[in-house]
Amino acid sequence: MADWDYPEPYCLPVTATAADVDELGHVNNAVYVRWMTDCAWAHSIALGMTIDVYRLLDRAMAMSRHEIDYLAPAWRNDQLQVATWIREFDGRLTMSRCFQIMRPADGVTLLRAKTNFACIEMSTGRVRRMPAEFLEAYGGAYRAQTGA
Repeated sequence: MADWDYPEPYCLPVTATAADVDELGHVNNAVYVRWMTDCAWAHSIALGMTIDVYRLLDRAMAMSRHEIDYLAPAWRNDQLQVATWIREFDGRLTMSRCFQIMRPADGVTLLRAKTNFACIEMSTGRVRRMPAEFLEAYGGAYRAQTGA
């Protein structure tokens, strides 16, 4: 059983490939950000928030800030779990996700991160209030994951 920072994560399995490895011989730091983005999207899709829904509503949750602690390297062929939780949700404009990347083979946490998101109007790029659909999907996940 994984030693997750919070209960009930949404998890995305990933395997480090040769293309993920940089000149230092380990997975490049930028790849972790891609995995976090992939995990956030997969979680959104699982919540019913697809790109088609975003386009229909002319709203999106756009990343505005990352705080990342790289704790240990990943190597080619490592099988990893990327976990996310919605840990902050203001019900108006913003939310934050926490991420943890773990290597189940040895239980080592490779990364902990927090990403802030702002709701934007896709057609203008301006910050706008979340529509009811976002409140239901993302707010519901926040309440389920935090007990709020």
